[in-house]
Amino acid sequence: MLAILAPGQGSQKPGFLAPWLDVDGVEARLRWLSTAAGADLVHLGTAADADEIKDTARTQPLLVAAGLVAAEQLPLAGVSVVAGHSIGELTAAAVAGALSAESAMLFAGVRGREMAAACAIEPTGMSAVLGGEPDEVAAAIEAAGLTPANRNGAGQIVAAGSLPELEKFAAEPPAGTRVRPLAVAGAFHTRYMAPAEEALQRLADGITVRDPQRRLLSNADGTAVGSGTELVRRLVRQVTSSVRWDLCLATLADLGVTAVLELPPAGTLSGLVKRELKSRGVPEIVTLNTPDDLPAARDLIARHGEPARFAETGDNA
Repeated sequence: MLAILAPGQGSQKPGFLAPWLDVDGVEARLRWLSTAAGADLVHLGTAADADEIKDTARTQPLLVAAGLVAAEQLPLAGVSVVAGHSIGELTAAAVAGALSAESAMLFAGVRGREMAAACAIEPTGMSAVLGGEPDEVAAAIEAAGLTPANRNGAGQIVAAGSLPELEKFAAEPPAGTRVRPLAVAGAFHTRYMAPAEEALQRLADGITVRDPQRRLLSNADGTAVGSGTELVRRLVRQVTSSVRWDLCLATLADLGVTAVLELPPAGTLSGLVKRELKSRGVPEIVTLNTPDDLPAARDLIARHGEPARFAETGDNA
């Protein structure tokens, strides 16, 4: 069984899309998706510097576009499971057949701009907490008035909230942990993103969605979402809710996934898979970063893929 994973914000690198422009049709496709996203994706993926693509309003549509144009070069019929981290869940929703590429890009553009605007309201941030017992670390984060915004597995939880509370938490970290501030615009996946959630809800009320055609794992709890309506509800709420990537990883293991293909810019999620699942048996992994990786990706699908089917139905609220 093969799973496709789509990375989230922070995985981007300057110029990472440049090699893809040599693939027939990709540049034209990116220009078309740029219209839906409200951003020049060709420029952002090829010529923009690190500071420009660190801007939340630009990064989020860029990452979704990168995953989509790469996935369009693959024989997806054998892919059974898809999942994405944070903004990557939009990519995964499109790969699962629940959203059109254009709808995913429109959603990503609005999401990025509205989250950037929410970050500007008051000073907030995020810090990675490395080590410690996960439930104890999460409890300590909450006791400090912060939110465990990302539970990524592999000994990493991200705390998010006001900068003064983050500084106080870093000065007195839980036993056996290290705290590392992250270079992000604000406290994603917390109550501070409520204005963005409201804007996305207005957009979602008119979006066209279908039930996923592949098992699509939700950031909310790691379960498969079988209803398109429920999926959109979760995508809207995701900006203020914690990302439970640890539960997505547990589901991959429970399903018996034998291979993982990470879409570009690949590497971050594959690293978490290797570290978190090493005791259960690490799946075969291919990181798809440039067109040179396409033969290996297609071979992985050919060897580990199976006829697309979706066994879970109904809401998993």
